[in-house]
Amino acid sequence: MPLPKKRKVKKTRKQKSSVPGEETHKKASPEADALKQHLVLQRDLAKQAMIDREGFRQRLTELERELEEAQKDKKDIYEEMIRQYQQFQCQTDSQIQHLEAEKQNLQEELAACQKSLRRSEEEQAKISEEKERAEAQMQQKAEEMEKEWERILHDSLDQVLFKLQATKLGWEKEAALIHTEYKNALKEFGLNPLEF
Repeated sequence: MPLPKKRKVKKTRKQKSSVPGEETHKKASPEADALKQHLVLQRDLAKQAMIDREGFRQRLTELERELEEAQKDKKDIYEEMIRQYQQFQCQTDSQIQHLEAEKQNLQEELAACQKSLRRSEEEQAKISEEKERAEAQMQQKAEEMEKEWERILHDSLDQVLFKLQATKLGWEKEAALIHTEYKNALKEFGLNPLEF
């Protein structure tokens, strides 16, 4: 008995399979069309993605070029600032050397005045020894000369100090103005002056 049931089942399946196959084909045809439409849509999306990717690549290339140009501009600005700073440093060094030379000259003049004063005092001492009779008169003249030399010396020193202070103030004002200009220039370029 089991054998006939199996045969019967097989026949039934064969008979049923031929009929549902046609139905499956009919059902599959709209699904295949839908899949084809989906495939076309996916292909269009892939093409659009490729176009977008190429656009992004071009934009990335442009941005990289702009970044390189900006870095080059920044480097050029930095080099120019270094050049200007070095030029300012040279000018400052030159002014310092000039002031040092002037100071040296004034010190030499002061030494010459002091030497001259010492000579005068020595001559006065010799004159005092040689001419005892005119000691009082010569002593008075020597004191007057000494006071005059001191006055001249003090006047000269006061003038020298005044000139030095005036020169120093002028130099400090000029340095402050230059410093302010460079600080403002750095700010205009968007740089922080404290970083340099």
